[in-house]
Amino acid sequence: MALHIVLVEPEIPPNTGNIARSCAATGTVLHLVKPLGFSIDDKAVRRAGLDYWPYVKLEIHESLHDFMEKYSKDHTMYLATTKGGHLYTDVTYKDEDMILFGRETAGLPRDFIKEHEDTAVRIPMSEDTRLRSFNLSNSANIILFEALRQLGFPELA
Repeated sequence: MALHIVLVEPEIPPNTGNIARSCAATGTVLHLVKPLGFSIDDKAVRRAGLDYWPYVKLEIHESLHDFMEKYSKDHTMYLATTKGGHLYTDVTYKDEDMILFGRETAGLPRDFIKEHEDTAVRIPMSEDTRLRSFNLSNSANIILFEALRQLGFPELA
């Protein structure tokens, strides 16, 4: 049993590191869709002190198109976006569901969201326009743990 977190073109290394740590701790598969805004080669990972990196179930994809070709037919995909029409808590998550997050500075591509608007979810926030949105790693954890809660925290002690 596993959920999947998909980061499309992540830009900020600490966000990806935090999400990777959550994925390692929960048995969640992490997908990184290129281009990445940083290196994840062995030297960079060691220098960042990511001692949990060997425990991350990681897949790298060359593009969003390549990722979709591989997974869109067999998996339910939820797009986490401030433009989502459904609250993330209104969804009934299942084993092998995938939750996609876009770049920190731009989110997921607008056309992509439009194509998949029926599965676009959002975290409720203040309408105060001074607040942009939650940090990527916070958002991923909020939605991931709701999905895990619904599934009864499978294989977690």
